[in-house]
Amino acid sequence: MPVLTRRQQDILEFLRDCAREGEAPTLGEICRAFGLRSRGSLHKHISALVEAGLVEPMNGRRRGVHLTGAAQEGDTLPLLGRIAAGLPIEAVTDVEPVPVPELLRGRGECYVLQVRGDSMIDDGIHDGDWVVVEHREHARDGEVVVALIDNEAATLKRIEQRPEEVILHPANADHAPQRYDPDQVAVQGVVVGQMRRYN
Repeated sequence: MPVLTRRQQDILEFLRDCAREGEAPTLGEICRAFGLRSRGSLHKHISALVEAGLVEPMNGRRRGVHLTGAAQEGDTLPLLGRIAAGLPIEAVTDVEPVPVPELLRGRGECYVLQVRGDSMIDDGIHDGDWVVVEHREHARDGEVVVALIDNEAATLKRIEQRPEEVILHPANADHAPQRYDPDQVAVQGVVVGQMRRYN
């Protein structure tokens, strides 16, 4: 998800509310809703949303401001499975949508995994938490990643990459760092957000 200004985010949420009611507001209606006197400043915000792929281009063929399909589905991300240290990702039977606030998302394609285990508790990632993962095949040192080991086991760890080895660091003194040859580790994504339910 591109980084939006606060006003652009507010306009996007307004457009989503309208879309749920089956409406596509005009520029004039949006101006009135936000107390704007000029369409010029609104046009800049709408252009930014068009460039971000959230609003369909306004080419004069239709009345109203229309969201793209991606923007209308933007309130949720797919829960793809559960991840534990050193075990394969446990896929969910049915991919279910999980509501995820915009601020917890990355710029690219994202999905949600539920955490199993305590290997990252010192980083505040606890058993049962949901992590928002941005799909990437590369990561910077120090980022928390979903790493696939030998094409069969996935783990959630903080990555350190050296020419001769990749070290996956847990955030729990009871767990030792895991060391691998670089060709054994494939980055599947980087954690960009986290959610927790308190019972």
